[in-house]
Amino acid sequence: MTIITADTAPERATNNSVWSKRWERFRHNKLAMISLVFLIILTLACAMAGPIAHLTGIDPNATNLLRRFKPPTAQHWLGTDDLGRDVLLRLLGGGQVSIAVGLLATFITAIIGISVGVTAGYIGGKFDNILMRMTDCIIALPLIPVLIVLGAVDLTKLGLSQTAATSPMAVFLRIVIIIALVDWTTIARIARAGTIGLRDVDYVRASTVSGARGSYNVFVHILPNIATPLIVAMTLSVGRIILFESTLSFLGFGIIPPTPTWGNMLTNAQQLIISAPMLAVYPGLLIFTTVMAVNFVGDGVRSAFDPRSETRSGSH
Repeated sequence: MTIITADTAPERATNNSVWSKRWERFRHNKLAMISLVFLIILTLACAMAGPIAHLTGIDPNATNLLRRFKPPTAQHWLGTDDLGRDVLLRLLGGGQVSIAVGLLATFITAIIGISVGVTAGYIGGKFDNILMRMTDCIIALPLIPVLIVLGAVDLTKLGLSQTAATSPMAVFLRIVIIIALVDWTTIARIARAGTIGLRDVDYVRASTVSGARGSYNVFVHILPNIATPLIVAMTLSVGRIILFESTLSFLGFGIIPPTPTWGNMLTNAQQLIISAPMLAVYPGLLIFTTVMAVNFVGDGVRSAFDPRSETRSGSH
């Protein structure tokens, strides 16, 4: 049984008020709300690719040369591609991969970036210099060429069998890890800056003097107070990572066909741009709208978490 005292009740009310104000600010951002609804609908539609294929009896990877380039029909809503495969189901299946890469790579990126940034900012000194110079080296690398080089690494040379190295799960995890290894720097710098600003405040010093360990100060006092900019950075990084995955797949270093992604669907369609332009328009349009929607949601989250936005809106 939880007893609400006079001290805890105002704190809980304040927390609820803060989050309700943030939601109100986000909700009044029409572009962010429309983008959020679009992303939810798109994610649900992609998640239904398997059940739809089962109900309709259509295998999105099965080729049928007698049905090449069929126009939209009641059975194939967006028609078929150059191998007679259903375009809509392949788009939904490709969305599963692209969105999953974006979310999982962002999660791993956040773990690496927060670990490096908070550790560097809290310990400081030479350790901070070493970690930040390493971060600067990663930032200085040309991102796309590095992703291409890492994507071309032969996993069989690392001890994996040919079957394991070319399995869809292995290829998926390789893309996620490759992107996470080079895209954590922004979150690391944000985490470091926030940690440096908090490590010397009175309540953190008092906690240290009282015998608290550094890990206690990090998880109890520092991370909750720098969560806002980190959440915003993570939200914005999802769209960027989806674009990276699409670029790698388009260049042939991403997910291996016949597993569809929006990027490799664009690759397959580039030679058919004259005879069947819609095969390139559909995945290209989904990449564009998804990345834009994620960025709009990120901007909405940033405005909602910024307390100055309320002052600015009230001054108009």
